[in-house]
Amino acid sequence: MKDFQRHRRLRRSAGIRNMVRETHLHTEDFIYPIFVKEGSDIKNEVPSMPGVYQWSLDRLDEEVDEVVALGIQTIIVFGVPADKDEVGSSAYDHNGIVQEGIRQIKARYPDVTVIADTCLCQFTDHGHCGVVHDGEIINDDSLTLLAKTAVSQAKAGADIIAPSNMMDGFVAAIREGLDEAGFENIPIMSYAVKYASAFYGPFRDAAHSSPKSGDRKTYQMDPANRFEAMREAASDVEEGADFLIVKPALSYLDIIRDVKERHPYPIVAYNVSGEYSMVKAASQNGWIDERAVVLEKLTSMKRAGADLILTYHAKDAAKWLKA
Repeated sequence: MKDFQRHRRLRRSAGIRNMVRETHLHTEDFIYPIFVKEGSDIKNEVPSMPGVYQWSLDRLDEEVDEVVALGIQTIIVFGVPADKDEVGSSAYDHNGIVQEGIRQIKARYPDVTVIADTCLCQFTDHGHCGVVHDGEIINDDSLTLLAKTAVSQAKAGADIIAPSNMMDGFVAAIREGLDEAGFENIPIMSYAVKYASAFYGPFRDAAHSSPKSGDRKTYQMDPANRFEAMREAASDVEEGADFLIVKPALSYLDIIRDVKERHPYPIVAYNVSGEYSMVKAASQNGWIDERAVVLEKLTSMKRAGADLILTYHAKDAAKWLKA
């Protein structure tokens, strides 16, 4: 018989497969999103995201205690304010909902790494990620407010600032603002490559952040573009980013790989709400094995080059990895 390679030798038992496995998931890889909402006695399940809740401050400890008990070491905080205005002033309010959530988490768990999502969309009455004049999102005016937001979050105790707005120059503006306020040691986890994706719908349900008019295609990226993503990531590195997020993750694994190969920085895959909800819906209908699908897709993100994964599946995945 003609000679050929016996690749199956390394697959013949679970023990051998474990020995030669190239990519491994760890609970420490996960960043878990928490939605903090103004009000009291609130634990609202997000209709389009089974298992994900909005929490009021008086019940927030319930969620954080569970997350910490599972070994998840990093949380990102999103805020759902009671009041919104044209310039998103509650985003940079000293007593804003994100700031209060950060203080509470850090007081209870000083060693948990708390990331602040830094954007205006949840806090503006128009739902856009910056200042709007005559229907146009004004880039440079937005930078001032984003820097103010970042500084207020750092003062509240955030360990990492994660700006998600995709304004040009946002990393430079926030880095300058943090440094001038004495927070030169606070890193920036930039949403460096954020596409204008159809996969964000459930998040907007959770954060009440849908634009009232228009869309975000003038500042978020066209899903068809690859080389533009490389320019975006390079700009953020030049401006002082310490981490680079690619969002969404599952449909953009090629972009995660490209960014990783070009930039020796920690790369974060954002496994977004739509990706989560599709799996949950299919699982609830009995169409898929949820555990197997989730662990496979999270592994694919690490295999593509992600060092960290921001995912709503984090609690479930942490339980499965312990089993």
